[in-house]
Amino acid sequence: MMKSARFIPVGLIVLIAATLLVGCKAGGDNPGREYAPNMYHSVAYEPLIQIMDEDAGRWVNSSDKDRGEYYNSNNYNPFKMNMRLPAPNTVRRNVHGWLPYRAGNDTTSLRLANKLVNPYEASPAILEQGKVLYEIYCKHCHGAKGMGDGKVADKYPGVANLKGDAIKGVTEGHIFHVITYGKGLMGAHGSQVNEEERWKIAKYVKELQKN
Repeated sequence: MMKSARFIPVGLIVLIAATLLVGCKAGGDNPGREYAPNMYHSVAYEPLIQIMDEDAGRWVNSSDKDRGEYYNSNNYNPFKMNMRLPAPNTVRRNVHGWLPYRAGNDTTSLRLANKLVNPYEASPAILEQGKVLYEIYCKHCHGAKGMGDGKVADKYPGVANLKGDAIKGVTEGHIFHVITYGKGLMGAHGSQVNEEERWKIAKYVKELQKN
């Protein structure tokens, strides 16, 4: 067997290799040939779509599941739904039942925000949580002590000194509103910090201003 293998024509070997390479080429609707294809093509989970066809993506399924990789319906739901959309015109409340903060980004809304009352008391736990959040989102600009001397302030002069006379007298509602929409050099953080966290930061800032 080993002796006869030496006489396989070189042309035949080249033809076999070329055929294998052509078979691996992908294009159009042809996915080509791949080893463990689901390692190359990750399937993102989309909760708001329903793929009911159990054969969808069967070609990329290398597990022992008897259905395609793309099948994503919930078999425990009578309608095989993954996520139920809220009813039209409904408003999401947080775990405390608070409605979203909907004040506008204008001078009138900022003035009215001065009357907002922080729902949190200045307990050690709330202040500690506020400190952690402050160090994540605020310290790099305003500094550890709120003096406007964070590392960003070296590059962008004019960062607010939270202990300065212009800011020391503002209310927690004012701080909450400014965190939400931004003011001056400060950008809006409403999409990064939720309402509960904004109130905790405001509480901690007022604590900083006492020292």
